[in-house]
Amino acid sequence: MVKLSVVIPARNEAGNILGLIDAIDAALGMHRPFEIIVVDDGSTDATAALLTARAKDVPHLRLVKHEISGGQSAAVHSGVLAATAPLICTLDGDGQNPPEDLPKLVGPLLADASGRIGLVAGQRVGRKDTLSKRLASRFANRLRGWLLRDGTRDTGCGLKAFRRDAFLALPYFNHMHRFLPALFARDGWEIRHVDVGHRPRASGASNYSNWQRALVGSVDLFGVMWLLRRRKTVGLKVVVR
Repeated sequence: MVKLSVVIPARNEAGNILGLIDAIDAALGMHRPFEIIVVDDGSTDATAALLTARAKDVPHLRLVKHEISGGQSAAVHSGVLAATAPLICTLDGDGQNPPEDLPKLVGPLLADASGRIGLVAGQRVGRKDTLSKRLASRFANRLRGWLLRDGTRDTGCGLKAFRRDAFLALPYFNHMHRFLPALFARDGWEIRHVDVGHRPRASGASNYSNWQRALVGSVDLFGVMWLLRRRKTVGLKVVVR
């Protein structure tokens, strides 16, 4: 039985994806059996072809394809739907999230005897992005944290681990991946945070600009505030007879 699924959203990452697959295999050797699911989000380069060829030698590698790009949240959602394990880890396909940090993320979930932890969120230290990107991210995270009170300083980090059933119970919408701590807490789950590393992009370019993130993020932020306020806790108790 597969106990861990690694979901990777990727768009036009032909220069990064195979090295990332190899690094994940090396990092998660102690957690076998696991599966790697790459969601090719409408790539126009050789990403899908490279993965198809590599899957012949890596039987636990699976490819899910979007014919047109749906964005990172759609790719993560498709990957989680396709996953067969109860625990999910995610990281970006650009190679900037170190796979060596994956055990730190899944560890708290595996050790959680209470079953109350729903999400372990990575928080990047020593980011290797441009100054403009770091400043824009810092502003967005402070604004989000002030309005949502989610206790997370870096929701844009792609390194996360969570329970599959809990994720699929969340309200799905575009760009939801940036609000997972608030959404998990909304459903009563405990959140853990882990400091993780960050690397420079070795190949290719980001699919989103700072302006694109700012425009969609402002709309989404108010939508999530509405979702949080509309949630009513009922104190569910199951009685077995």
